[in-house]
Amino acid sequence: MTDTQELAATLRAAFETDVEPCVGSVDGRAVRELLDRVGDKWSLLIIGMLHTGSQRFTELQRRINGISQRMLTLKLRSLERDGLVTRTVHAEVPPRVEYELTEMGTTLIEPALGLALWAVQYQGVIDEARQHFDEAHSTTTH
Repeated sequence: MTDTQELAATLRAAFETDVEPCVGSVDGRAVRELLDRVGDKWSLLIIGMLHTGSQRFTELQRRINGISQRMLTLKLRSLERDGLVTRTVHAEVPPRVEYELTEMGTTLIEPALGLALWAVQYQGVIDEARQHFDEAHSTTTH
């Protein structure tokens, strides 16, 4: 059994038995921190865009519809701090800054793609569930 398989088995066992120790454990904190780090509106999009190779800030901003300059700056800084993205400043006039995924950052592509595929596959089912829920709860009075 590989280290990854052992960790997966440990996490599954913790979730299936006693949730409280898992939530407070080192592994539980690692999972929460990862979800906080990349589970926001923009981080996985940035990681996905950088999967094709290094890109300049303006190119990323152009490709990620709706992200503000400030938000892109904050997210790139956060991803760089976590070791998922590198920032390279080229000594040119004007300065050219490029961002790219680190080796660790590239390891997020496969799980992120899995989440994206799941979302696409189940979006219709989720929409139906929401509609049924809303219909069932709209008839109740407050």
